[in-house]
Amino acid sequence: MDGPTLVVGLAGVLTAAAPIVVATIGETFTERAGVINLSVNGTILLSAMGSFVVAVTSGSLALGFVAGALIGAVVALIVAFGSISLRQSQVAVGFVLTLFCRDLSYFLGNPFMGEQGPLLSVHPIPILEKIPVLGTLFFKHDAMTYFSFVLIAAAWWWIFRTRQGLTLRAVGERPEAAFARGSRVNLVRYLYTTFGGALVGLAGPMFSLSVKAGWKGTISGLDGLGWIVLAIVIFGAWNPVRAALGAYLFGLLQWLSVVLQPSLQGIPSQVLQVAPFPLMILTLLLVNVGNAEWVERVLASLPEPSRRVVARVFRALRVVQPRSLGVRFERD
Repeated sequence: MDGPTLVVGLAGVLTAAAPIVVATIGETFTERAGVINLSVNGTILLSAMGSFVVAVTSGSLALGFVAGALIGAVVALIVAFGSISLRQSQVAVGFVLTLFCRDLSYFLGNPFMGEQGPLLSVHPIPILEKIPVLGTLFFKHDAMTYFSFVLIAAAWWWIFRTRQGLTLRAVGERPEAAFARGSRVNLVRYLYTTFGGALVGLAGPMFSLSVKAGWKGTISGLDGLGWIVLAIVIFGAWNPVRAALGAYLFGLLQWLSVVLQPSLQGIPSQVLQVAPFPLMILTLLLVNVGNAEWVERVLASLPEPSRRVVARVFRALRVVQPRSLGVRFERD
């Protein structure tokens, strides 16, 4: 593979991973507030179908994306209401919703399968697109891919550099302390769960109106991506930048599975197509293995120079979830 082809391929990875980046950052906001939204997989499917139907019937891409965000927000609001107000299990509510939304998307979207709809067009940024290598990589995309780039920086700044972000982290870590300092914990959780759900909902039209154009029901290739999003949030240690890197890693693995297929004739194509999924799970295990007690015992038995190197690697990969993630807050 020559240089220009490689650059174009990597630019394609950035575009293909953009919906996963947006959904991952949305779920990061939600879980930073202490709420687990397991409806992500079903939300992506339902918003992909719903936004495509709206775009086809109205002829408007903008309305399609608005519909996708609204679907995601409504589903997330149901999760918030069920877990915060009704005091039900976040995991149970989210899991039931993801199954319901998945089946609903297949049922309602059946009449629109195979139809042609409007597509996002590429808008190169003048002058910047002429920069060697970087121009092709970052400045020849559609509007939503640019949005994903901006979202990464904006989310990191909001979470780690603003007072509102400090409140968000406090609510997810120590809601009692946040409440004592005047924060309305459950309201904050409602807001960020709904906002995060809207971002997850945007991932749907980013697929059906751009990356994987159209709606093809069960063969759309979207079922399962929501679970990858949830895994990447953990891999990213609830940090938007690291989570985005995880999304790009998954996109790269998917691209490599296609690129390497002609060179690996002895391996069935189906194996290469699904390979990115177990590889992401293995990566997730790697970032969590450093938390195990037996790892500490193994490290203690290593020679000092090796122990320091391995320990440094594990510290860099180690993730610690928000302390109150999934824990219901009840005002005394």
